[in-house]
Amino acid sequence: MKFRNCPGTRRNPFLVAAIHNRDENPVQNQQTYFHIHLISDSTGETLTTVAKAAIAQYDDIQPIEHVYPLIRTEKQLGRAIANVELEPGIVLFTLVSETLSNRLVAACREIGIPYVSVLEPVLAVFQNYLNAEITHRIGGQHQLDADYFRRIEALNFTMAHDDGQLPENIDDADVIIIGVSRTSKTPTCIYLANRGIKAANMPIVRELTIPPALFAATRPLIVALIASPERILQVRQNRLLSLNAQGGESQYVNRHAIAEEVAYTRRLCKERSWPLIDVTRRSIEETAAEILALHRDHRAKFHQTSYSD
Repeated sequence: MKFRNCPGTRRNPFLVAAIHNRDENPVQNQQTYFHIHLISDSTGETLTTVAKAAIAQYDDIQPIEHVYPLIRTEKQLGRAIANVELEPGIVLFTLVSETLSNRLVAACREIGIPYVSVLEPVLAVFQNYLNAEITHRIGGQHQLDADYFRRIEALNFTMAHDDGQLPENIDDADVIIIGVSRTSKTPTCIYLANRGIKAANMPIVRELTIPPALFAATRPLIVALIASPERILQVRQNRLLSLNAQGGESQYVNRHAIAEEVAYTRRLCKERSWPLIDVTRRSIEETAAEILALHRDHRAKFHQTSYSD
């Protein structure tokens, strides 16, 4: 891939554009790249999330991401600044230390690049409203408190109850996700576990009997994931290719069979009044967000029923 300056980037010497295919229209295939430096005295997760949300608003622009976590000394910051000087771009940072923060700001001004202290405006609003002193605690959101151990317990539960394992104590789950193969049940459960939700998942296979424990469960929210037959077929074919497996004639990658699996799941959910989520065009994060909303409503109804009994 060749990089070159182009009319759209002359205003900013730190932007470069790449032409993916010189045989096609260069204007249509032009991709702009820029460097973004994420400097944090903690894990850098906050910066990564903010940067991802911002860049999603721009088409045909891709960041070259540089992440510097756990920057807590002058020496560590010096190495990060040296890299910024070599590959200038946007700098986002979260540094509790005023000394380190001031040094980074001074370096960015000297280089002539934009910078943002991501948490500073938010903390300013909190401080003005609460009229309280800031503790300047590094990585306070990652402390080993009860919430942290609740997430670990949820993750252990989720891994032990993946793909229909240990159905006998399935009623201990907060959420049970069902669905045909390749509808992202496992990654969605893991995402929920990181939010402290004990999530189990069970595959829906027409040839196999559904464990009675699923129908007997009263405490968990049971939700099904489906997708279009075309989407499931594509994912399954890619799965077989990645495993170098032969399955071209099997029902696993037969569109008609997949359509029947999806239809069966729809009927099952209708009979049991279980919510259904179509994940064809949803990310795991979007699916999990809807499940969390359903879980809040389910939990409220469950507690209300328990109290009335």
